Amino acid sequence: MSYYVMRDLEIAIGDDRLVSGIDLSIEQGECLALVGESGSGKSLTCLSPFGLGPAICSGSVQIEREELIGIAPERLRQIRRENVGFIFQQPLSALTAHMRVAQHLAEAACQAGAPPPDSAALGEMLAEVGLDPPGRFLDKYPHQLSGGERQRLMIACAIAHGPQLLIADEPVSALDAALRRDAMDLLARLRRERGMAMLLVTHDLAHIGDHADQVAVMRYGEIVESGAAAHLAISQSHGYSKALWAAIPRLDEPEPVHPEPAPGPLLAVEGLSVSFPLPGRLRARHHAVRNVSLTIHAGEAVALVGGSGSGKSTIGRAIADIGPVDEGEIRLSGHDLGSRRSRDQRKAIQPVFQDPMASLDPHWRVADIVSEPLVHLKPALSRWTRPGLVEEALQQVELDAGFAERFPASLSGGQAQRVAIARALVVDPQLLVLDEATSALDPLVAAHIIQLLQRLCDEQGLAMLFITHDLALARRLCSRAILIDRGEIVEQGLVREIIDSPQSDLARAMVDASR
Repeated sequence: MSYYVMRDLEIAIGDDRLVSGIDLSIEQGECLALVGESGSGKSLTCLSPFGLGPAICSGSVQIEREELIGIAPERLRQIRRENVGFIFQQPLSALTAHMRVAQHLAEAACQAGAPPPDSAALGEMLAEVGLDPPGRFLDKYPHQLSGGERQRLMIACAIAHGPQLLIADEPVSALDAALRRDAMDLLARLRRERGMAMLLVTHDLAHIGDHADQVAVMRYGEIVESGAAAHLAISQSHGYSKALWAAIPRLDEPEPVHPEPAPGPLLAVEGLSVSFPLPGRLRARHHAVRNVSLTIHAGEAVALVGGSGSGKSTIGRAIADIGPVDEGEIRLSGHDLGSRRSRDQRKAIQPVFQDPMASLDPHWRVADIVSEPLVHLKPALSRWTRPGLVEEALQQVELDAGFAERFPASLSGGQAQRVAIARALVVDPQLLVLDEATSALDPLVAAHIIQLLQRLCDEQGLAMLFITHDLALARRLCSRAILIDRGEIVEQGLVREIIDSPQSDLARAMVDASR
């Protein structure tokens, strides 16, 4: 008898039926993966049967033969506490901002009634998911962790109370290829050792045969194809499934044609160093970035590639003036930006963040979100001219004017990221700093975003610093790459040359992990 079973599941919000006819079953120790583009209903299928969200479920969903549809709310909460662990796609939104790592872990471990764990036990939980040494992390807050570190904390919290069913909604989307493989190997080992069933939402289709036993492909709220993961990873029968697998970035795909960049650097960074104080240690600091120098030309997209916690986001934040700088110079068109930038200088460099839903105010309409930079960076503009500029920015990212009246909760992940890009474009910047701008998206939607960014480079001469952990993805957009490890540049050059003839240990590891 399967541990977790869905039969003819339908999910609706109001009069809108969003998911229908879902039949799935998962044995103990087995992993079933749901794949499909953003907005296909994967997360609704995973979370709604447990009362997480406003949707109403009908049909049948059973866990260990106990029916969840129509169950008393008190019993459903008990099942969530005792039997199920959740790993959410957006850790910054799911974690509590004012709680330290140790508090998150202790709360998770106690939710099924266990006594509070001591510091040694908390440290073992962190070490098990690769956050080692634990003493470096226990006292930190979520905002002090990198995206990958936050995701690993989410995994540690999800398994802390020993669940028998793990609902993993994009559990490794923020990790680089090597850590993604390690994290999925960890989850596979845990479900074997503990006999856990796992329902996995993932867009890592390149390694789906290694991650899962079964795969179901979703589109528009329905399953269009399913089967053994090892078979489906090689041969797909449905046209939509074929399109999904074809969108996976690969190191051996044809190199795109990049236009010649403008002469002379638009952005020049020399000797950049950044450090942060270590909690509880007087005058001790963590040196996140050491003596980094780089250039970007107008119309050029340059990849800044590194693993989780390597310092790449810290560099991007320093360039965009939303993070600290200890030493070094940042020049734009030959002018030193200094420590206090003018309005025009801030307008020229705009960031796009890793987690689109976390960076958009849920209480604001898209029109207000996109127009906010105009208020601060172009205050001389009349308020009556802003709607036209918002509409133009939305058109640039291929969203129609009707999106202006929508709220972030009604957007798919790809639509939310397009809104974030429109917000950056509305003030006519010269450089975009894109921090893992596609890591939370499935391959098909990510491919569309990359095509959009390439068009902005080609047609508008926009420069981009594309921060990523995926060398194959960087190849699609960027001609040059800068590889960073532990805050230092270890290799840089043309992307094709780094892939064909890697010189550093980091480059070799990235190439091997992406093949």
